[in-house]
Parts: sequence; structure tokens; C-alpha cells
Amino acid sequence: MKAVRVHEPGGPEAMRYEDIPVPEPGPGEARVRLEAAGVNFIDVYQRTGQYPVELPHTLGLEGAGVVEAVGEGVEEVGEGERVAWAMSPGAYAERAVVPAWRLVPVPDGVDLKVAAAVMLQGMTAHYLTHSTFPVESGQSVLVHAAAGGVGLLLVQLAKKRGAYVIGTVSTEAKARLAKEAGADEIIRYTEQDFVAATKRLTGGEGVHAVYDSVGRSTFGGGLDVLRPRGYMVLFGQSSGPVPPLDPQVLNGKGSLFLTRPSLAHYTLDRDELLWRAGDLFRWIEAGELEVRVDRTVPLAEAADAHRALEGRETSGKVVLVP
Repeated sequence: MKAVRVHEPGGPEAMRYEDIPVPEPGPGEARVRLEAAGVNFIDVYQRTGQYPVELPHTLGLEGAGVVEAVGEGVEEVGEGERVAWAMSPGAYAERAVVPAWRLVPVPDGVDLKVAAAVMLQGMTAHYLTHSTFPVESGQSVLVHAAAGGVGLLLVQLAKKRGAYVIGTVSTEAKARLAKEAGADEIIRYTEQDFVAATKRLTGGEGVHAVYDSVGRSTFGGGLDVLRPRGYMVLFGQSSGPVPPLDPQVLNGKGSLFLTRPSLAHYTLDRDELLWRAGDLFRWIEAGELEVRVDRTVPLAEAADAHRALEGRETSGKVVLVP
């Protein structure tokens, strides 16, 4: 079968489209014939070596398809079922072996490309708004990269919980997308100082939480726009890692909270996984959550998908199709 693997860290050119043996599921595992794989920034971090992985490594932590075979003791899924998953490697391939407990049934009313597009980023938006900082009606939040894959979902879910949402974007086209997703106010950070703009929009009070996937270039300013006892939720680093921080800074800026969450720790068991994914699929079927697929790219051209993502050319999700 074909797969996209990295043999040594590097740029998009380090990704090889090559033949590898079809994997066999072991006990507790299932083999999925993929129809789509989601592209995420964590794939870039693994490709470049920022997040070390054992090499050679088949990229891709999110996919959807049909169960083709199951290993010994598997009860969660059966052959022929439509499923999706996140946080298990090997999705940049025609087939992948996945721990069965991580496979979520996909309702007939949800397209498998949409399922692949929403698992990692959608469950991220879910845990951020429902668990890390559980948004309550009337609270204000700042969402960086509000027109990105997570950003558009995060805006929708924060609004669903009754928040006043301020989003930051780089272009007018992205501003329109974030507004369509429900953002109350948009800050063009390429033209405005987002710190001053956020303080103005909140009457000087600041926001209850900042959801920051950007990292180095936004983190310091994000601390400055939080009200006392506000939450800095740092869940990514697309502009680079944040420098070390003296915890006393959090005290001086208002007894702030700082957390660096990841999806793996918010899907620790199958019940939590089914809760988050189940909510997403139900909202998609009901027309209450829009998943924007920016583009679909052939698996063989995965390097181009990474270039588009790193070049900030995308608004919404990039999906690879075998």
C-alpha cells in the first residue's frame, strides 16, 4: 500500500510517498481503509523534529474510513463500519491500524471527509470550551487565528455556550469567515495592536480567557488582555515555542491561570472520547456546526498540503484523500 513517511526530520520535501506492507491488526486493534486523513500542525511539528518520533514514521494523527479487519478481542467496532479517529499515528496512508477503543462510529448523515476533518480540531475545540476553560454565558474570550481550522470551530462552540467572542485574523477574507462563524468582533492583527483593541472592546476590563494556538508572537500580549484570575489557554505554537516564564509574572498580571493542554489528556478513556466526538457529529447532522474544508489534496501531494498550512494559505481544514 502507499503511505507518506518521514525518514529524517526536515521540510516538506522530507515526506516520501512510498510503498510499505499492509499492516495486520493485533489484539485490541482494527485496520481501517482510509477515505480521508486530516492535516494538522502537529504533523508539521513531527515532520520537522520539533516533536520527536521514532523514524521512519508514517505521518497523520486523524482519519476516517471503513473497518477492514479486526484483531483478537475487539468488541468496539466490526468489519464494514464507518469510523473516524484522532491521536493515533499512520493516517497518511491507504490503510492504518488503530487501537479499537479510539475508533468512533460515524453516523450515516456525516460525510467521511467531514469526519476526518473534525476529529482532532473539533474535539480540541470541544475540550477547550467545555473542560479546560468551561465557557459560561456572558463571559468574554479572545480566540487567536480565529479563521484557522481550530479557530472556526472554537468560535462556534464558544458562541454556542453564550460567550462574547473576539477573534484575531490576518486578512479581510479571514475576517469574513470568522464573522460568519459567529465572532462578535474581529481584530486584524496585521493592522491593529490586538492588546489595545481587546482592551477597548472590553471597556478596559479584559477577557476571561485567551485561546492561543499561535504561541511565541501572541503569548505575552495575551497575558496583558486577561482580567484578574483570567485563563491563558496555550494549545499550540504555530509561530514558535513560548520562552520560559517566571510564574511571578502571572501574579503581577492579576493572579492568572496558565495551562498547556493537549487532546490526548482530554480523551483519556472511551467514554470521554465518545462524548466529545458524539457531540460534534450530532451538531453537524443537525446543522448546528459547520466544518469548513478548505481543500482536499491527493495523498501523493501531501508535501503541498504542508506548504499551504505553514504558509498560512488555508482557512479551515486541509484533507488528504488516498
